[in-house]
Amino acid sequence: MPDATTIEIVARALAEDVGDEDVTTAATVPDEARGRAVITQKAPGVIYGFDVAVETFRLLEPSVAVNVLAPGGVWRDEGPVMQLEGAVRAILTGERTALNFLQRLSGVATMAARYVQAVEGTGATIIDTRKTTPGLRALEKAAVAAGGATNHRFGLFDAILIKENHAAAAGGLGKAVRKARAYAPDLLLEVEARTLAEVGEALEAGAGAPGFRILLDNMSVAQLREAVERVGGRAELEASGGVTLETVQAIASTGVDFISVGALTHSAPALDLSLLLEAIP
Repeated sequence: MPDATTIEIVARALAEDVGDEDVTTAATVPDEARGRAVITQKAPGVIYGFDVAVETFRLLEPSVAVNVLAPGGVWRDEGPVMQLEGAVRAILTGERTALNFLQRLSGVATMAARYVQAVEGTGATIIDTRKTTPGLRALEKAAVAAGGATNHRFGLFDAILIKENHAAAAGGLGKAVRKARAYAPDLLLEVEARTLAEVGEALEAGAGAPGFRILLDNMSVAQLREAVERVGGRAELEASGGVTLETVQAIASTGVDFISVGALTHSAPALDLSLLLEAIP
């Protein structure tokens, strides 16, 4: 059973696409027509989003029978992933919305899986960011997890991340850290550092506190290695900024604990899927 958030997202997407009526289907397809359709994966990757696709068709016509043919969250090459049977009008009207969700979420899961594979054996954990499609964060972060990566904070409410502008507004990094720790002592507290000097300043302000992490922003591999040595386990370290599939293994080899990758969600290409329908006499 999909949760309320998923139902709301799907309903909004259908309203956007269908409007008052799918005029093409209404004009060309008899109301009583029945058919069978297969959704096929046409490129290697991780499929995710079956529940959203199923809900798309069931909101249009609850009697549409759905059979999932492939495991979600597992790397596979290609082949059929879902079979539908029932009212042709509902299948055709929901086709694009369902495929949009499946292609987008599978693309995110696939990108996450590629990054996780790239750092395998290093000890580093790939995490996501808040660089998500507005309104789709819950789905996209779930897709990240399905691909084997780890979710960072969901929003502005469940962790503290002090960046340059926060520190400036608070009167300095040390003041910002002390204020944040006093305000929300039970939340993860993370501090952005752009230089090795700022790493030292962040350590002085917050080292030893539970749930303390330093974000190493846009540092070179050499700088990351030195930061790891200087910190010596006194805080968790997260590398961030300009991470690509070509550079992530070298970054992971420096000994950082986490690598945040905005590309998991903001640059994941859609996984290629198609739907073909045949009429049932």
